[in-house]
Amino acid sequence: MKPHISVITLGVDDLERSLRFYRDGLGFETEGIIGQEFEYGAVVFIQLAAGLKLALWPRKSMSHDTGLALAPASASEFTLGHNVLSAQEVDHVMAQAVSAGANILKPAHETFWAGYAGYFQDPDGHVWEVVWNPAWGAEVA
Repeated sequence: MKPHISVITLGVDDLERSLRFYRDGLGFETEGIIGQEFEYGAVVFIQLAAGLKLALWPRKSMSHDTGLALAPASASEFTLGHNVLSAQEVDHVMAQAVSAGANILKPAHETFWAGYAGYFQDPDGHVWEVVWNPAWGAEVA
């Protein structure tokens, strides 16, 4: 298997609320909710970068499709990293997230490794790290 990811799917409790957060609050472009005509089919797709999409899918649908029991959500399993080109851009994205309704876990701050980062949670508790890593330069653009 080649190390390549094409879709990151986040399980959500309220698909319309998550759509508003990502589309209206963070400005992510999407066609909105599709697949509503199918039981367990409603989903939102967001193009992140060439070859990479973010999917928002109800947790109940994910449970049904995989056969896994619906379990309590856990915010400590993974984070989504959003790397930017400056400390000022970290502050801008964190402010945008607050305006969208995000919960700030850790305000933007200087890191021990000479970067600048902060953490927020979306309405379903998924953790995003907004980070500027001076060693990465223009790689993130």
